[in-house]
Amino acid sequence: MDINCSISLLSHIHSITADFVMQNLKKQGFQDFASSHGNILFQLSVKDELSMGQLAEKINRDKSTTTVLVRKLEQEGLVYTEADKIDKRSKNIFLTEKGKLFNQTAFDISKELLTTFYKGFSEEEKDDFFNYLKRIENNFR
Repeated sequence: MDINCSISLLSHIHSITADFVMQNLKKQGFQDFASSHGNILFQLSVKDELSMGQLAEKINRDKSTTTVLVRKLEQEGLVYTEADKIDKRSKNIFLTEKGKLFNQTAFDISKELLTTFYKGFSEEEKDDFFNYLKRIENNFR
């Protein structure tokens, strides 16, 4: 085994899993999505209402980039915005019913992805693998 290829292999796995998700989303009628769009919709499933600033922080993007992403989702009918009741300059973002349907679809696809990802792994191997990934992540902190 050539351990020097580990990062390349991780990159390849990232790419093929992203393709898996995008292909399955297209099959379900959700097209032209970036991972940032999915992250926004996921964040809104965790908390029903977020300000643009809160959302930008959660998805690790600046406010202007977040605004562009939210506009795209609004055009697609997945989110809607309302002026904040206290600070009219600020907007709050909410999921629409279509956005909630997207999240359910994404959840189902994620379950299928994980089933494929961990095919042939024991529970102990899954735990070990996750712990190794966490250690790598911590090495970069």
